[in-house]
Amino acid sequence: MTEPTAMHALRAHLAQYIVGQRDLVDRLLIGLLTGGHLLVEGLPGLAKTTAVKALADGVHARFKRVQFTPDLLPADLLGNEVYHPETRTFSFAPGPLFNEIILADEINRAPAKVQSALLEAMAERQVTVAGETRQLPALFLVMATQNPLEQSGTYPLPEAQLDRFMLHVALTYPERQDEYAILARTLAGTLGAPAAGGTGITVDEVLAARDAVKAVHCDPALQRWVVDVVAATRAPEKAALGLESLAGMVLVGASPRGAQAWVQSAQAYAWLNGRDFIVPDDLLTLAPDVLRHRLILSPKALVSGLNRDQLINRLCTEIALP
Repeated sequence: MTEPTAMHALRAHLAQYIVGQRDLVDRLLIGLLTGGHLLVEGLPGLAKTTAVKALADGVHARFKRVQFTPDLLPADLLGNEVYHPETRTFSFAPGPLFNEIILADEINRAPAKVQSALLEAMAERQVTVAGETRQLPALFLVMATQNPLEQSGTYPLPEAQLDRFMLHVALTYPERQDEYAILARTLAGTLGAPAAGGTGITVDEVLAARDAVKAVHCDPALQRWVVDVVAATRAPEKAALGLESLAGMVLVGASPRGAQAWVQSAQAYAWLNGRDFIVPDDLLTLAPDVLRHRLILSPKALVSGLNRDQLINRLCTEIALP
């Protein structure tokens, strides 16, 4: 089982815009292949917006970028009923959510009403306007960006909405060699240049790839291990010997949706690597991205210096793989 040519072309397209950051490219493709929404978080200048726009450009899908601001209204996302006085009738003018790929730029700048409107779209792939429910496209995908530094004019995302993101991708600064390549390609005018041969990937090809990803096998023993780790995020001290020191460190653990997202993303990761079965390394690689936004640590954990990624790593290490 090999990765289709279209996905190779899409990788080549993304490489024109994203230097290094192989993990980010993989996560973007996982979101595309599973229909799982992505939250990309990182400091300014790390190409968060550029990466999502490049993915949308590489797929022949309807794309819309929405810049989230404190004065944004739900109707700015959903659309409006427009009155026509000449005929005394109303017609619906769809908003940007009716496109196939949505870039929610700086998503934490929008107030609660906008977040609640987006929540229905992300959870149910439908929206309700003027009492009528309307379905969103089959490919509907939200890729959101967030700056972890700025606090002025921002609103913390509700836990229910965070849980709707399949992956929370935390970006760091690029390696020195990659940063030099970015500068050199910028000065040469080749950063963002079209890839040779074009991308040529269509919505139908993406939907067909999703069906192939769903067929990737996950051994029942690995499924049980995933459930054990997810359950351990709620009460780690009860999960295994050696984790007693984590008692009281977690206020809220991952929901069953975390286990579903973990296995589904691992299916896509395995498929991208040319396999029709999941291996333990697939699950270990994706564990932080799947779980970090689903955990709320206690003040005790914060005082002790324990962060979410460290907790996830300990659980995956201490709970024995099959």
